[in-house]
Amino acid sequence: TKFQVEINSLTSILTLSPPAFLKKVANELLVITAATEVTDGYLRFMRTIRQFNYTVQVLGLGEEWKGGDVARTVGGGQKVRWLKKELEKHKDKQNTVIMFVDSYDVILASGPEELLRKFSRFSHRVVFSAEGFCWPDQRLASKYPVVHDGKRYLNSGGFIGYASEVHAVVKQWKYKDDDDDQLFYTRIYLDKEQRVCVFVELLTHNEGLRSSLLCLYEVVLKFEKSRVRARNVAYDTLPVVIHGNGPTKLQLNYLGNYVPTAWTYEHGCGICDDDLLDLNGLSEMPLVHIAVFIEQPTPFLEEFLERLATLNYPHTRLRLFIHNNVVYHEQHVERFWTRHRSLFPAARIVGPEENLKQDQARNMAVEACKKDVSCGYFFSIDSDVALTNPDILWILIEENKAVIAPMLSRHGKLWSNFWGALSPENFYSRSEDYIDIVQSKRVGLWNVPYITQVYLIRGETLRSRLAPVSLYKQEGMDPDMSFCKSVREQGIFMFVSNRDEFGRLISSTNYNISRLHPDMWQIFDNPVDWREKYIHENYSKIFDDDENLVEQNRCPGMLWFTLRAIHIPGLLNRTADELSRATLLGEWRLQPRTVQLIWGRFGAAQVDPFASPETSHCQLFYSLTEGTLGSARHWHTAGRGACASMRFPQ
Repeated sequence: TKFQVEINSLTSILTLSPPAFLKKVANELLVITAATEVTDGYLRFMRTIRQFNYTVQVLGLGEEWKGGDVARTVGGGQKVRWLKKELEKHKDKQNTVIMFVDSYDVILASGPEELLRKFSRFSHRVVFSAEGFCWPDQRLASKYPVVHDGKRYLNSGGFIGYASEVHAVVKQWKYKDDDDDQLFYTRIYLDKEQRVCVFVELLTHNEGLRSSLLCLYEVVLKFEKSRVRARNVAYDTLPVVIHGNGPTKLQLNYLGNYVPTAWTYEHGCGICDDDLLDLNGLSEMPLVHIAVFIEQPTPFLEEFLERLATLNYPHTRLRLFIHNNVVYHEQHVERFWTRHRSLFPAARIVGPEENLKQDQARNMAVEACKKDVSCGYFFSIDSDVALTNPDILWILIEENKAVIAPMLSRHGKLWSNFWGALSPENFYSRSEDYIDIVQSKRVGLWNVPYITQVYLIRGETLRSRLAPVSLYKQEGMDPDMSFCKSVREQGIFMFVSNRDEFGRLISSTNYNISRLHPDMWQIFDNPVDWREKYIHENYSKIFDDDENLVEQNRCPGMLWFTLRAIHIPGLLNRTADELSRATLLGEWRLQPRTVQLIWGRFGAAQVDPFASPETSHCQLFYSLTEGTLGSARHWHTAGRGACASMRFPQ
């Protein structure tokens, strides 16, 4: 089915309805939520709770979840049982308003004052959210009252009402923990003896008390002063509570990157410094398993491997795994290992002779971290990543996230190692903020649905929530897609950070290892890496000596250069060294225009000593390859020495 996310409206359900109830004024609000473990979604929810100073009661934290797999089927009854018990404490509080919401997929966009003000406009004592499809029993759809504007069917992910009336609803629960909570509330609503009035579409009639099941084309960000709201353009409302369940969680994550103050134009990232891990206070740095994957021929691999040895992290706290699936790169891996064996004494290198598939190699590396209880982090990096920041491990670990990637892109291009959104088919889709993030116009930590090529995973996360998961193998998926889907399904957020400059991605599309020196041909695909490898770092100093080194020639657009011979050690002079060994196609020849400029300044030459009939600019020429000296006629030679001993015209 096509990826469809909708806006939940709010509907109402009354168990008691004397008009006198409507005259009561709420003077207290209590938010009740359910959560068995602290997840990324829970932390996001609690951050907005604290920001707006809500009073909250969390049910079930630390308890075993017995409510079924609600992401795939019916369940959730355990939440009703918890709520029933909790409301025994509040059932006699006539002026207390209870709002029950999920925590893993909810964001609060405004404070309790606005929430109570909007709720007070209702003529009903209990209000439930609504959605556009009937779940879990579609046979009940025809029994719902007809709604001409908005959503029709009850959604149990959030409701609000006076404590005594909410208690009157939930006290009827007498079912198992894995029975469906939404079906329970639906049956009460559809029972005319218990229901006094019909559901009311809320986003249309009450300024958007609640938005749920978000719709990509109905919700946009509204940037206010130092604050961001989610605006429902379909109803022109600003919801106080934003709930995204099922497939809409990805859209909720996008909104959560901004709402309410996660990122603003005035202050930038408002959450980036929350919960940072202070590594300076640790007696010993966390153990990091570094997994390197060379899955296809990659330019500048020697430079890539050398950067591993320059990481600013105690090498005694590093464990190296290398999977090389390319025979051509065995020489590079061997040279790296020979030079830096002492830095990584316990390294494991798996070569192409093992014939491992990519998913098998990645699982092998992950399992090593899972089995090692001392493994603090797993750092995965592909060979087409050029990390130029030696502090990358420090930076990512300090961010204190379960899964985080540094933002990298190809030089001068928008191709990066993350996606801001997914298409209905779960492939790439460009989010509204993608370009600004890649170009660092918006800087921060971004919750995204897809990362690849380089990322850091907390070891404890691998051994707990990701322990039973096959991260890199799902039918019909590449390993990277499988990894991201597995992480998302466990409710773990994947962050990408562009707070620092980390490096760039290497393009290997046109890399041809059949050439003698294939890196030499990468001047256009990877110009930055080519320049770093082949252009001496001090080459520009020839222009710094005096202002006459470069003077404008009489010919427009041309420059005169003074060339100076300096000695460069062979290891540094890689450009000339590799060119001298390269196999050239055909012969090179000076441009006739350049020759005429030289002759115009120094006089015309009479003989071209190292030329051929195709390349000579003079009537007389000498060829090393063809063994002739002549004016396109004849001069017999005796090889290389003939040129050295002959007397050239003055």
